[in-house]
Amino acid sequence: MPRIGIVLSGCGVYDGAEIHEAVLSMYYLKKYGNELLVMAPNVDQAHVVNHLTGEVEQGQKRNVLVESARIARGDIKDIANVTADDFDALVFPGGFGAAKNLVTFAFDGADCKILPDVKRLIKETVEAKKPLAAVCIAPVVVAKALEDSGLKAKLTIGNDNGTAVGINIMGAEHIETPVKEVLVDSHLSIITNPAYMLAADIAEVGEAIKKTMQTLTGMLNNISAGC
Repeated sequence: MPRIGIVLSGCGVYDGAEIHEAVLSMYYLKKYGNELLVMAPNVDQAHVVNHLTGEVEQGQKRNVLVESARIARGDIKDIANVTADDFDALVFPGGFGAAKNLVTFAFDGADCKILPDVKRLIKETVEAKKPLAAVCIAPVVVAKALEDSGLKAKLTIGNDNGTAVGINIMGAEHIETPVKEVLVDSHLSIITNPAYMLAADIAEVGEAIKKTMQTLTGMLNNISAGC
């Protein structure tokens, strides 16, 4: 059974992983016959946002790994202890946590910093020619990780111009893509989809995640078959 690594960035759209995208990714990956390896970095969140008011709660601290464990029901690893040898493919759900906690793109744009273990794991995955999927805002994490690699990944976050420009500045190539489609970089085995960057509701994002995970699973099956 293929094992899929899933990188979470907390719990909650405004300061962590987007819960719908994370749970739907896990659901469809299991439905299509995969084993899950959920992980997150053991670091403090950039900040804590009250999801009722949308306001930053000053002086509050939460840990990304501890918060991500809520989604994983406690079955989660510290990303520092995971390598690309531990999985067959890697998935990044979105949510502002991806752009705040895994990288600082939400604050610094293309000049952002990336967590060393996140960068390492993405580079290991790509170098091993293992499939990687990123949805919503998470493609900015992939772009930053590969910024100095000499590889020009084809990525999409939908059609947000500011984010697309940032992806291009970091050395990737943004391609505008509707939420009902997935963008496949067949050369690097990278799959991206806009998800909630464009989706109007959970039903629409559910179809987007379903198609993304179907594409990822199909790519894995082709690799297993030697295609």
